[in-house]
Amino acid sequence: MDTMLSTTELLAIPALPLAAALIVGLFGWALKEKVSHIICIAGVVGAALLSVHVFMQVLDGASFYGNFWTWMLSGRFVVPVGMMIDQLTVIMMMTVTIVSACVHIYTIGYMHGDPGYTRFFSYISAFTFSMLVLVMGNSFFTLFFGWEAVGLFSYLLIGFWFKRENANVAAMKAFIVNRVGDFGFAIGILAVWYYFGTVEYKEVFAAVPQFVSQGDSLHFLSWQMDAITFICIALFIGAMGKSAQVPLHVWLPDSMEGPTPISALIHAATMVTAGVFMVARLSPMFEFSETALAMVTVVGAITAWLCATIGLVQNDIKRVIAYSTCSQLGYMFVACGVSAYSVGIFHLMTHAYFKALLFLAAGSVIHAVMADQDIRRMGQLRKYMPATYITMLIGALALSGIPPFAGFWSKDLIIEAAAVRGMGWVSELAYWSVLTGVFMTAFYTFRMFFLTFHNSDRVPEETRAHLHESPKVITVPLMILAIGAAVAGWWGANILNIPGVETANNFFGNSIFVMEAHNPLLRLEEVEHSAGGHFWLEYGALVLALAGMATAWFMYFRETVYPARLAATFSGVHRFLLNKWWFDEMNWKIFIMPARNFGTFLWKKGDLAMIDRGLIHGGIIGGVIAGMNRMRAAQTGMVYHYAFAMVIGVFVLLTYLVLKG
Repeated sequence: MDTMLSTTELLAIPALPLAAALIVGLFGWALKEKVSHIICIAGVVGAALLSVHVFMQVLDGASFYGNFWTWMLSGRFVVPVGMMIDQLTVIMMMTVTIVSACVHIYTIGYMHGDPGYTRFFSYISAFTFSMLVLVMGNSFFTLFFGWEAVGLFSYLLIGFWFKRENANVAAMKAFIVNRVGDFGFAIGILAVWYYFGTVEYKEVFAAVPQFVSQGDSLHFLSWQMDAITFICIALFIGAMGKSAQVPLHVWLPDSMEGPTPISALIHAATMVTAGVFMVARLSPMFEFSETALAMVTVVGAITAWLCATIGLVQNDIKRVIAYSTCSQLGYMFVACGVSAYSVGIFHLMTHAYFKALLFLAAGSVIHAVMADQDIRRMGQLRKYMPATYITMLIGALALSGIPPFAGFWSKDLIIEAAAVRGMGWVSELAYWSVLTGVFMTAFYTFRMFFLTFHNSDRVPEETRAHLHESPKVITVPLMILAIGAAVAGWWGANILNIPGVETANNFFGNSIFVMEAHNPLLRLEEVEHSAGGHFWLEYGALVLALAGMATAWFMYFRETVYPARLAATFSGVHRFLLNKWWFDEMNWKIFIMPARNFGTFLWKKGDLAMIDRGLIHGGIIGGVIAGMNRMRAAQTGMVYHYAFAMVIGVFVLLTYLVLKG
């Protein structure tokens, strides 16, 4: 066991938010609001400070890998509980705890006066604990525990306002869709144990090259697949559900029914980033399956492009940002699929800051306009909310990929890596999807920004009197996140050298494995140093981002009549995008209604007709009732009837003994 890092310190990082969640969850009824949020904030801020300290130690070369106890033991099936702390882990730990701390502080102002105030703080602290277990564990089963725990608490938080029908439906939708993905995820983990005989990362990763060289494969009917490919695809299906990739993306926009702080936490630093982290962590497995990498790339590319098109026309301020999250997660998976895992995690980190900022700024706006989320009923809010205006502008510039803000440093690298990877049509599809997605991202981001803070004043009269800047407990977290959105990209690229070309000078070192033949950053360096370079490769994304911003400015700031004209001219396309490509309707017709009809058939024809009325009432229960009626008739209450029965019984017994000899 590597003791370069203190086990007490490492255990305290997830333990602090867990302890806070338990105390407030169990005894919140007896605590005042102030005491409840102080306990939870202290737990998460403590975890954040410890995570930063561990990060500094890892920068100096420290690491940790070890088991603390055995969770399950059955024959050769051993499930240990331990931690694996390396460069990849500490980046995730810092991102999760810092963003979560900002969300906790912000929640004081946003949820003040809510009847479930203490319950909400308990949930978000437990949510943070779950994500820390997920990223800090050293085995597939600690990964699975954290994976399912974030799913549970997302269900509780999305449906937090349980008296609202929409919130309950959204929570159930998230839970069910994730169960679809988690079915594949569980199969993948069981396959890992079946083939490798262990669930510990280090042991599995060490055995992968020899396992692949043996050529083990699965056979089903006429279908054959390499075992490593099957494992990786099954695990990635879990990531598709957790990280909202097409077609399992439908739950994430509906999760906006939960309070805004949890929207920020889910979208920025916890649940939806779990899939990206998992693929990067398992890079020693995915690198040996071109098919799995191709699937990751294609799914990510389709999601990045498709969700960006939906975001173009959405009118709910939180749903615009939610579809942006789906799209940006697609970018991260494209990076992982083209073997630029470090770039994918880099974008995960920068995205966490500016996406949390955008959500919390949107929450500040919603708080000011009395819970109205329709950007068509906003406008000119910059006059009333200068701090929210400036911070949201920083978040919008970062999301659009404008230098020097965070998104520019990570998103451009993803596009360039996809361009040079050399996976045939797969990398071509990925490149054009993420490149054109840049224009759409900048357009819908600044469409939302101009309609909210500029354009004409469309705020209803009854709301205008309530307009004011949010309190400092809301604006201070916005400012902290704005700093992250402004400098995180430069810091990661220049100070940490996160997207370094070679393992030797890459921040992630050996925590991420990339075959030299797959490494797109090596090819990118060759292209950049070639004669003349490639202008479009280096600056194409920036040109398209500026074009998207300019188009949004023209249509929603300068000539505001054009959006209505375009919507009328292309009404079919507009309706198609406004209805989110009809995914919900297709799911209803293809999956939900057939399953519901089949269940109704089994209930009526099987349960009621065959079992209740036929087998039970007509058969078993009917026979029992008839027998009981006969027995009841024999219970007359007359002593001489019972004496006669006893005499008959004795006679029968004596007859039996005589005949028996």
